[in-house]
Amino acid sequence: MAATSIADAKNQLTRLIHQAEKGEPVHITRRGKPVAVLLSEDEYPRLRQGQEQRNFWDLIVEMRSEPEFEPIDWTWEEVDSWRDRRAAPEFEWPV
Repeated sequence: MAATSIADAKNQLTRLIHQAEKGEPVHITRRGKPVAVLLSEDEYPRLRQGQEQRNFWDLIVEMRSEPEFEPIDWTWEEVDSWRDRRAAPEFEWPV
């Protein structure tokens, strides 16, 4: 895999894009350390496969549809017992 600095990448962007289109990824470096990779448009979706973002509700629905999912049947008394019943500390408003 080819590597080039950010400064060189600015000057040679067209050549680097052609290189990436041919399937040769290009590492872009800053002070010798890789910071980015230039990929072809065909390669990018392959890397993203299976990483689509799902919202929280979709994840809950998926979890509930699993055969081994068993909802927890908590009573109100049990949940209420988790409450911290210690007195709240005194608070003084700044003047």
